[in-house]
Amino acid sequence: MSPTEVTVHVNRRSANALEPASTVLETDDSFCLSLQGHESPAHVHCRLDGDLERIASLGDANYYVEPNSVTTVPIAVDADAIDRPVDGRLEVLTGYGSESVAIEVTVVPGPPDVDVDESLAEPARSTPEPTPLERAIDQVTAVSGLDSGTLAVLALGVVALGIGALTAASIGGPVATAGLAIVVAGVVVALFLLLQ
Repeated sequence: MSPTEVTVHVNRRSANALEPASTVLETDDSFCLSLQGHESPAHVHCRLDGDLERIASLGDANYYVEPNSVTTVPIAVDADAIDRPVDGRLEVLTGYGSESVAIEVTVVPGPPDVDVDESLAEPARSTPEPTPLERAIDQVTAVSGLDSGTLAVLALGVVALGIGALTAASIGGPVATAGLAIVVAGVVVALFLLLQ
């Protein structure tokens, strides 16, 4: 963002003439005085007056303004050093002080700084609540001492035994009973291998 600017026309209609574009300025930051030269060159002197002197400073007080050119005068303002508005004047003089204009300047305190805690930069990560199934598995794991993978294989074995028993009971006969015996043998071998 470019700084605030106030313009003064130098030698616009006659020699040693000064015409400010505005005679009032309110700012909360540094600003620039733009000296716009017109018909003839001029030596211009700038100074700060009033309470503005204690919070603002000019880089240089004397400037040579060429015709048809712009000379920029930076004015540094320390608005952080104040807690209430400060009034003063920026005076621009030419012709060895025979011609002068004053621009009323009010410096207001800048917006307050916002302190951001470092912890706000990191997103909050909350651990999700365990589901009822997860809580049940955790309890069985704690009681039996088996991990969740072993418990899953045991559950599949119980399901296989249940399906085999229902099938043998509903179909009946020696073939169904032999199938149930094979399922039971498979589950027993799987348990033996898991618990070893």
